[in-house]
Amino acid sequence: MKKTDFVYSTEGEPHRIRTKKILKTNPEIRKLIGKNPLTFWVILGIVAFQIGVSALLAHQPWWLVLVTAYVIGAFADHALFVMIHECAHALIFKGRVPNRMAGMLANIPLVFPSSVGFERYHLKHHAFQGVHELDADLPNQWEAKLINNYFIGKALWLLFYPVVQLLRIGRLKEIKPVDGWNVLNLAIQIVAMAAIWWFIGPKALIYVVASFFFSIGLHPLGARWIQEHYLVEDEIQETYSYYGVLNTVAFNVGYHNEHHDFPSVPWNRLPRIKSGAPAYYDTLHAHKSWTVLFFRFLFSKEISLFSRIVRKERAKVPLTDMSTPDKEYA
Repeated sequence: MKKTDFVYSTEGEPHRIRTKKILKTNPEIRKLIGKNPLTFWVILGIVAFQIGVSALLAHQPWWLVLVTAYVIGAFADHALFVMIHECAHALIFKGRVPNRMAGMLANIPLVFPSSVGFERYHLKHHAFQGVHELDADLPNQWEAKLINNYFIGKALWLLFYPVVQLLRIGRLKEIKPVDGWNVLNLAIQIVAMAAIWWFIGPKALIYVVASFFFSIGLHPLGARWIQEHYLVEDEIQETYSYYGVLNTVAFNVGYHNEHHDFPSVPWNRLPRIKSGAPAYYDTLHAHKSWTVLFFRFLFSKEISLFSRIVRKERAKVPLTDMSTPDKEYA
């Protein structure tokens, strides 16, 4: 059945409610909140890996460059997006500035300057989940109407997902889109991409560009964007986790309910939230395969871009001692 609008909710977003319940019945979960400075070395290693692979491909056939980008580069870049996500929540270092610098380091192989902007829009997503004028994760009304549940439309939507996200910025008028940090992020990326082109070669640059688009687009990894908040089982549960094997190379980003409930818990401790409070998570729908979801999204007429919950509520999330500091949502 073709949908013509989003699912509207008069209820508050579910995570703040569940967080309070979990901390009341399982107070030991609070001990998982903290930083993981070792994540910085993960960032450094993946960035070096991607540049090294691009150098190895500098004189290889074009088909090998693209195949390697799809089979290897996409996973590396997706992992870097997860690292940027960690930096956005200040889960590596104590200060905001070193986390932001680490995020820009992770951004280097990802071609386009996205680390600083992601931080700004993603924290609003947590604070105002489902509020259309503040949550960049929600599709535009025209975007959902255009793509709806058509196979070709959904395939193109995934392929050009980075462009789609840029087109959503215009509706988020309460968020300042550009400042000095954005300019620095842009400058670093221009220098990095120019250096790859000049010192390694055009095929190396093609590899990093292709890896970027595959990592968040027309690839099983792209199912992550569907997994997190699209209504695939009912019109009640608006956040889904993924517990499949790819969490190993995606640094547990699939634990999305757990992350929204406790955004100040770093990636390596997220599985311990689920195991520590099974009564709250074992009863929720969850995905076991991004690949299955990828094809289900493309071919199912039951899933469209309108398969999202939206709400009018604008009250800030009272996170204080249980999650990310309130000032990060200002």
